[in-house]
Amino acid sequence: MFLRFIIAAFLSVSFCVSATAQQVAFGKIANNPDAALEITADQLSVNQENGTAVFDGNVVIGQGVMRLAAGRVLVVYAEGDQKIERLEATGGVTLVNGEDAAEAERADYSIANNEVVMSGNVLVTQGPNALTSESMTLDLATGTARMNGRVKTILNTGQD
Repeated sequence: MFLRFIIAAFLSVSFCVSATAQQVAFGKIANNPDAALEITADQLSVNQENGTAVFDGNVVIGQGVMRLAAGRVLVVYAEGDQKIERLEATGGVTLVNGEDAAEAERADYSIANNEVVMSGNVLVTQGPNALTSESMTLDLATGTARMNGRVKTILNTGQD
């Protein structure tokens, strides 16, 4: 029994070390950046001059299977175009893709790059496992994420 505990601990530590230097999977389904965005919020302010819109209060954004919730989201439109260039979410941001979820203070979603950068006390949960870091760069096309800064992980080994 003690030997199994030592082996499980060694494997967990080995995984933790490799997790700081490698990508982690996030979401099993790749996101389609061309899919429509559905946005709900308590308030909306539009600024025609600088091509932005601000959604305030209980903001929820859906795109395919991906969901993002935040207190405030700034939508920036491409210059001279009606296409959305990027989203800047702040205030208790939660991103869900499939069964995986991430929380942070801020998230910047580049539509053209199909990439989300989350920063400020990032917490990723994947089933019973959890990862924390200072920031995370998520490639929505591949469903992979890179944890940046000091990374900590808690892995469920299945042992009691």
